[in-house]
Amino acid sequence: MRVIVLSIALAGLLSGCGVLAKRDAPEPGAKPPARGTGGYYKDDGPGASPPPNLETIPDAAPRPEPLHRFANRPYQVFGKDYVPLTSVAPFRQQGAASWYGKRYHGSKTSNGETYDMYAMSAAHPVLPIPSYVRVTHLGNGRSVVVRVNDRGPFHADRVIDLSYTAAYKLGILEVGSALVEVEAILPGQAVAAPSVPPPQVPPPAIAEPKGVFLQLGAFSALESAENFRGRVQRDLAWLAQPIQVFAAAGLYKLQLGPYRSQDEAQPVAERIQSELSLRPLVIVR
Repeated sequence: MRVIVLSIALAGLLSGCGVLAKRDAPEPGAKPPARGTGGYYKDDGPGASPPPNLETIPDAAPRPEPLHRFANRPYQVFGKDYVPLTSVAPFRQQGAASWYGKRYHGSKTSNGETYDMYAMSAAHPVLPIPSYVRVTHLGNGRSVVVRVNDRGPFHADRVIDLSYTAAYKLGILEVGSALVEVEAILPGQAVAAPSVPPPQVPPPAIAEPKGVFLQLGAFSALESAENFRGRVQRDLAWLAQPIQVFAAAGLYKLQLGPYRSQDEAQPVAERIQSELSLRPLVIVR
């Protein structure tokens, strides 16, 4: 009987919104997503004509809202039960954030709203719908406020899916995902202005060495890249290869290697993903 109830609740929660499709498990043998696809398979990614000046789009403005009647019921996805929170309460979580874009732009979210990839919104497995959270990029210190109006992601290595604009403002579009902190904003709580890093002088391009590397992140500021490198080196003391910083295309890229082949690099990438919830990109030059 419980299974029937969960199935009915799930059908009501996700009907017409495509939330399962956008966070489904990758097909067996599928290759990792290419850069700029937001960590999604198939045809998701940025739109052809994004609005100009995305950085000027304001953060979500927290306000008291009644919780949705159906979107906060228990449900099951891929054999795992989820029990959403039924009230806005203190909540803090760290993990990997990704984003979803054009494939779902205009489709229905879990509470029946229309997904706008250029709005400041997000999907979370259990936070109340609707509710507001501050998401802080732990690599560069940037933070945004988003409104949670959708369910997902349903992957063990990710904790929140951001809209395109939210991901842009945090600086994670290029790398697809990043380690973040998610903190609930309580009703009546003052919301500080989001941190905005000072303008950076584009780093000079340098010749990147040939070989196979694992890219751990890309940052617009050298200080952020160095801080993140220090953190990874502390958390992954077992790494045998050095983490190097290369400046190219206006970014400081953290790359681990070189390795003799992709087969040699792959086990290291899998171990990093299991320990840091961070999926390295395999770079072959």
